[in-house]
Amino acid sequence: MAILEIIKLGHPILGQKAEPVKEINAKLIELAHNMIETMHAAPGLGLSAPQVEMSKRLITVDLSIGERQDDLIVLFNPEILFREGKVIREEGCLSVPEVYEKIARPQKVIIKGLDLEGKEKRIEAVDLLARVFCHEIDHLDGKLFIDRLSPLKRQLIKKRFKKKAESIKK
Repeated sequence: MAILEIIKLGHPILGQKAEPVKEINAKLIELAHNMIETMHAAPGLGLSAPQVEMSKRLITVDLSIGERQDDLIVLFNPEILFREGKVIREEGCLSVPEVYEKIARPQKVIIKGLDLEGKEKRIEAVDLLARVFCHEIDHLDGKLFIDRLSPLKRQLIKKRFKKKAESIKK
């Protein structure tokens, strides 16, 4: 297994809708395992394939960050079937490091997707797990959490992020 590079704000793939997975093959299973390794190393609660520069509808989620094997969820082609409630909480993103903002998300969701064996899974998620699913599925739709902020706040973050990236290059 390998730790992949997590791409950052400004990379074009982060603004594009990811391609559906037509067939779960060895290459995609390897990608999923590498994503798990990358997510745990970061450390993060979730990771989407576009964040490692792959336009595939694939997410990994683990609220325990590798502590409990049963908490690990890998889903191909995940979709939200049901949303309920609204909770405003601080959120961050591995592709927008060191930026944390309060974002409104559903308190409860029901999602479906395919597991590593290609079996359909339905998961009812509340609170933090619901938030992480919504965040990662947003990535698959070409949305970052900062896209849910006001245009002014989003522009300030992008400007600050660009300035920081330029100073690192010098």
